[in-house]
Amino acid sequence: MDSVNRTGVSGLYAITPDIEDTDQLCAMVYHVLAGGVSWLQYRNKVADSRLRFVQATKIHLLCRQFQVPLIVNDHLDLAVEIDAEGLHVGGRDISPTVARCHLGQDKIIGVSCYNQLDRAIEAEEAGADYVAFGAFYPSMTKTNAHQAPLDLLTAAKKKLGIPVVAIGGIDLDNAKVMIVRGCDAVAVSQALFGARDIQSAARHFSELFS
Repeated sequence: MDSVNRTGVSGLYAITPDIEDTDQLCAMVYHVLAGGVSWLQYRNKVADSRLRFVQATKIHLLCRQFQVPLIVNDHLDLAVEIDAEGLHVGGRDISPTVARCHLGQDKIIGVSCYNQLDRAIEAEEAGADYVAFGAFYPSMTKTNAHQAPLDLLTAAKKKLGIPVVAIGGIDLDNAKVMIVRGCDAVAVSQALFGARDIQSAARHFSELFS
């Protein structure tokens, strides 16, 4: 992958689960990619820095095979080290402006904005390429996540010029609601990686955008 897809985040945005077994994680990622995911974020809150490097490097190779951009969650140093396509930052992480200085203009920067439209407006002004709102539904990945109202998506699309990602407890039953409300992408972890048939689940999610 020579350059980042600058047309914007859209479609199914997969987020990896906290798994320390690299072979198991890579096998799951392969099936997600084969199912048609558009974007993939590497996120592992239980791994140490060495394991994160090993996992992210192997996952990046898989993403390149499928021409899918890899976004690293939180860890700027890791994103730089493996030359990932982008970085996603949260409320307590570095600003988009600082991230841009380190990553350069050709990388994607996403920002978690929880249930705060003002934060999203600030993120866009600071150079973010997309923002994520949520959780819209109870999440097994983040049990203490901020609750976001559905009408936030509609309001955000009226105010922002960058893509909007919906996250938090999204599954095949409620994803369509998010899309109708205006989100450009749905970020999914448990409903993908916890599925009995991961590749089929990814395909069904992706078909919602076709």
